[in-house]
Amino acid sequence: MPRILLTQSIHPQAQARLAEQGEIIVAPNAAPATLRALAIGCEVVIVRAQLPDDIFDAAASLIGAVRHGAGVDMIPIAAATARGVLVANLPGVNANTVAEHVLRSMLQLARLSAPMTLRLRERSAGWARARALADAGFELAGRTLGLVGFGHVGRAIAHLCGAGLSMTVLAHTRSTWLTGERLALRVPLAELLAQSDFVVLACPLTDETRGLIGAPELALMKRGACLVNVARGAVVAEPALIEALQSRRLAGAALDVFDAIPLRDDHPYWGMEHVLITPHVAGITEDSMQRMGHAAVLAVTHLLRGEVPPNCINPQAATAFLQRLELRRG
Repeated sequence: MPRILLTQSIHPQAQARLAEQGEIIVAPNAAPATLRALAIGCEVVIVRAQLPDDIFDAAASLIGAVRHGAGVDMIPIAAATARGVLVANLPGVNANTVAEHVLRSMLQLARLSAPMTLRLRERSAGWARARALADAGFELAGRTLGLVGFGHVGRAIAHLCGAGLSMTVLAHTRSTWLTGERLALRVPLAELLAQSDFVVLACPLTDETRGLIGAPELALMKRGACLVNVARGAVVAEPALIEALQSRRLAGAALDVFDAIPLRDDHPYWGMEHVLITPHVAGITEDSMQRMGHAAVLAVTHLLRGEVPPNCINPQAATAFLQRLELRRG
């Protein structure tokens, strides 16, 4: 019976289905040494945590890696390809979940929900102070939203905010622009930053996007604009963002991803009432976990059958993948 490694548990219904495919091993933690050791003898790994760069050397039995989500920066793809290991992801499966998180974050920032709640916790003494904050709040309708990244998530956000809230939506992407795209206006990054009231980072982490938003880019943003990051922490130069928030050049930020997690106890973000912090959960709900789990099981089923899975990231490794399977069967 094949062995399947989970870096973390998946939705119970999906995990029960997966158990019909083989023996399931759930890692007790995501330490590199733990994942290396547990991967030995496994055929497939479902990825919800960073894999060690050398995992495919340590576990030569692996034939596939399935990302439980869209971003594949947790998987050493070049190493997988060199070893004939197929990598698949689940693009778009949690796009609406992330879009709703972004919308909630923008509404909280616009209506000063976090500082208002802090004032209210002062009980009767803070009631008037909390109520006074409403005068500085604003509506989203008529504002400009700038999307850095325009894949499944970006389009879902554009649909909610453009069609639903009558916001002007700008987008910057290096991907192919769909002919007839009506959800957003494509613009250069500098123009997007200068015109947007909200800048939402929804791009994958690549060599090109690492550090994409640094001090020069933050300086281009409108004074009083807000930043929302549901991409990866490394897309933003954290020291530059901290300075822009401390100086109040930016009115606020909603951050779901960070350079290092969990945030250290003395991190400056904890002292900023205009910063919303969530623990990398923008794409996680009961609904999305169920969808992602079942989609991951489907990909694993293909791999164990010796088939290229849907949404294969490295199809160039398919020949080596099939040759490895033939050697095993022979």
